[in-house]
Amino acid sequence: MSAIEIYQKFIKELSGTTLLEFVAVVAGIVSVWFSKKENIWVYPTGLINTVAFVYISIKGQLFGEASVNIFYTIMSIYGWILWAKKDQQNHQVLVIKYSSVKEWLQHLLCFAAFYIAIYTALTYLQNREFAPHAMPAADAFASASAYTGMLLMARKKVESWLWWIVTNIASIPLYFVKGYVFTSFQFIVLLVMAFMGWAAWHKKAKYARA
Repeated sequence: MSAIEIYQKFIKELSGTTLLEFVAVVAGIVSVWFSKKENIWVYPTGLINTVAFVYISIKGQLFGEASVNIFYTIMSIYGWILWAKKDQQNHQVLVIKYSSVKEWLQHLLCFAAFYIAIYTALTYLQNREFAPHAMPAADAFASASAYTGMLLMARKKVESWLWWIVTNIASIPLYFVKGYVFTSFQFIVLLVMAFMGWAAWHKKAKYARA
């Protein structure tokens, strides 16, 4: 598909964006902006996004992404609780930190486990014609990286942004092919914001070390 054809498809299908998708996309962008600022409002705004995308993903037969958004919803509540904890001096208990080598290995194993599980499940559903239009490899890759990123985000790990960068890169073509062009555009915006988020958290973690 040429650049002109991609542009024409974007303009044509943008007009078909539903109100639900529009609200979900805006909420998602706002949520990432709050996460960059290390603001706890990342979670209430994120919940609007994740709940909406559970429905959108199922409708588009992106079942891996649907599972991600269910996981996002659960992890948003979990992260909200962790981020809200304060000590007796009213300081946040959880602070932005780098991952250790051991934690990096755990993250990679986590990603691999999620990928294998999602890919296997989607392939099974596709072969049984429950989800004939599923894209097991692409969906599983985007979903597994998102699972890992969300887990690290709840724990305020700088490396969570690296996983978000991978997720956004994988999700841009995935949603575009499925016809959700506005959502695909969202991931382009989120990709830029993920680089900004990584830089901001890297600076905070480096300052905390000093």
